[in-house]
Amino acid sequence: MEVPANHLGRISFLLACVGGFCDTVTFVAGDSIFSAHVTGNFIVFAAQVISGSTEDSWIKLLTFPVFVTAVMFGGWLAERSLAKYRILLVESILLLVGGAVALILPFLGIMPGVYFVVMVTVFALGLQNTFGRLFAKETFGPTTIMTGNVTQASLDLGNILRKGMNADAASRESFKKLSVTIGGFLAGCLLGALLGKTLGLAAIGIPGLVLLSYICRNAGQ
Repeated sequence: MEVPANHLGRISFLLACVGGFCDTVTFVAGDSIFSAHVTGNFIVFAAQVISGSTEDSWIKLLTFPVFVTAVMFGGWLAERSLAKYRILLVESILLLVGGAVALILPFLGIMPGVYFVVMVTVFALGLQNTFGRLFAKETFGPTTIMTGNVTQASLDLGNILRKGMNADAASRESFKKLSVTIGGFLAGCLLGALLGKTLGLAAIGIPGLVLLSYICRNAGQ
């Protein structure tokens, strides 16, 4: 069954916003760890090692096996259930759990608890990556990493600028769709930076709640 374009636009914007939000919150409030761009943690790890800050740097490398495990779990979950949004449902619950745990961290005063919340978020974003890979037609493009989207949007824009009114409709439509995803990611980053600084890792629960609400309202899609 063909998915309505307006639904694709909404879910694409929402998931991109979730991706940007979580990635920024964990970087701002979670010891400079990326939860979506997990390979970026290799760079942060290397930079910290070179600068002599090695006490907790190794923890950033744990994001990679956590992410891989999440993807494998997401693949297994997709095979077990015909409900395509089951993966996103689990993601939303994990984000809510992460946010709830972060709320009690100040009362515990235990730093490793921060890393637990971050790793839960990494796992959740791994599931979102899995959803995008297995159900590519459900969104306008990848919703956690924008490099490929920006590359394609740049190619489309170049085609439009060169050919003007003669630019093919496919380039215009592609640019329009990718703008939704890129815009959603940017919006998520800005909100994540603001709320991450204000609320800390507890802000992770916000996109979880929004995503859960959306899934419940659109369960029949």
